[in-house]
Amino acid sequence: MNLKVLIVEDDPMVAKFNRHYVEQVPGFEVAGWAATGAEAVKLLAEQDIDLMLLDIYMPQMSGLELLSSLREQGSRVDIIVISAASDNTSIRKALQNGAVDYLIKPFEFARFQAALTSYREDHQLMHREHLSQEQLDKLLRHTAQDAEGEAAAALVLPKGLTEGTLESIWSIIKQLQSPVFSTEEISSQAPISRISVRKYLAFLTEAGVLEMELSYGAVGRPVYMYKVRPEGHELISKYI
Repeated sequence: MNLKVLIVEDDPMVAKFNRHYVEQVPGFEVAGWAATGAEAVKLLAEQDIDLMLLDIYMPQMSGLELLSSLREQGSRVDIIVISAASDNTSIRKALQNGAVDYLIKPFEFARFQAALTSYREDHQLMHREHLSQEQLDKLLRHTAQDAEGEAAAALVLPKGLTEGTLESIWSIIKQLQSPVFSTEEISSQAPISRISVRKYLAFLTEAGVLEMELSYGAVGRPVYMYKVRPEGHELISKYI
């Protein structure tokens, strides 16, 4: 029997990608999608869910608030956090509230597959009536390695990005007169190409340092505009 997965993610496109990834891993099926914490609570009450893929940055109720609320209510649903939140505080709170794994956006499919595969193996062990010492040790090692691995991953930049260039981009952002800025404003002062600047801004957006919105003028293509999120200064300190 397949393990039932609930995707809790406010971005429909990201939820679609997560669904596609789940469907590539044997032994799992997507039972539903919730765009808010309230929708997630409703779906959990309506059907049996084994695993929740939980985002942290959501409107009304954050993923951490939802996770804490579920534990207070006695919910035993297993949770893998999938979020751009890479700060140690968020990671620690998620693990303390029983998250079995934590994936930082953006991530590779191989990491996602490893998370679900490990979860499936642990789930099978935990549903046995008795465990041998060897089986228990395997479960405990998974838990310790996941926590240590994610704490270290919080400080690692995606492939192709460097700490020095990120620091330069961040320095330019801090010196801007306006709180809202475009890719062009950064690239005009950065020592790298406009395309490279866009990659760094995309990473900062995924990491929760920046938020992005489209600005539509009278004519021409829409312009991507960015601004630093309230928690952005704390989050960036984990990388530079």
